Amino acid sequence: MTDTPKTLSRWQLSDYGRQHLAYVEAPMPTPGPGQILVQVAAASLNFRDLLMIDNGMGAPFTGPWTPGSDMAGRVMAVGDGVKRWQAGDEVISTFYAGWIDGRPSPEVFPLGGPGPGMLASHVLLDAQWVAAAPTTLNLAQASTLPCAALTAWFALIEQGGLRAGQTVLIHGTGGVALFGLQLARLHGARTVVVSGDPAKRAQVLAMGASHALARDGDWIAELRELTQGQGADHVLELVGGANVERSVQALAPGGRLSVIGVLDGDRIGTSAYPLIRHQTVLQGINVGHRRALEDLVRAIDVNRLTPAIAATYAASELPAALDHLARGAFGKVVVTF
Repeated sequence: MTDTPKTLSRWQLSDYGRQHLAYVEAPMPTPGPGQILVQVAAASLNFRDLLMIDNGMGAPFTGPWTPGSDMAGRVMAVGDGVKRWQAGDEVISTFYAGWIDGRPSPEVFPLGGPGPGMLASHVLLDAQWVAAAPTTLNLAQASTLPCAALTAWFALIEQGGLRAGQTVLIHGTGGVALFGLQLARLHGARTVVVSGDPAKRAQVLAMGASHALARDGDWIAELRELTQGQGADHVLELVGGANVERSVQALAPGGRLSVIGVLDGDRIGTSAYPLIRHQTVLQGINVGHRRALEDLVRAIDVNRLTPAIAATYAASELPAALDHLARGAFGKVVVTF
């Protein structure tokens, strides 16, 4: 490990709450058997990171710990027995440590709480917890993929089997929503975005959305008219609460509702009759596994898809980056090291 610094820099939380975040130095670790040391180039932020920092999403605090689940960087050193990677390889983190393919086992856990966090200049990881970064993206762009992009891919492609000509209804304009828009277009689907912000509706149309509907309007009736009465084949439900019932009403027979976000509440209340009558598929989406992330990377490289990035902040500016995310960014917020 020649030329490796003796210390690393990382954001560390001594208790829940952004006021307890501190940018500190720590000793540089050495990778053990099966591990890799990665120099982080960029880490992208998710709404989950805000929740983890503020309250741990209900978990008792055990610290200090480093938040952040998504990163892209370069391998600096590998431990004994590591064959998949060598120094210089560009990699991105997987969101779930240990979920390689198939169904998740009880042992998998997310990075950035309770697993190690990515908001650091260097991270020590199991060699199985990363995938190769896309060759067509820079590392700031690549850092946006592990959570938001994979969630949209898993909902629409891996689980949803999206086909050309189908209609995808997308709620909002956050990270998952915009990747959902891009991936649906990539697969030849019609995309309908519902947003309460006129400026953001204009932005998604500029990104190629087929239609952008106002949240305070009768978007269900508008969607029906756009689809000749059929409704949506897929809905990315990123609002939650009472919006879930409206999304069910917007589905075509045999349609699929992917429940992802719970901004307006975590309770689902809807009549069972339309679910039964229309053979609706209701699926919960909790990001995805490494194999699907690798499939996504290949699709991005072949089609040269470019993630939407709202802003990039230096590592020392994390509080400002979190504030930007909390205000509701159009695209991903990225922190660079």
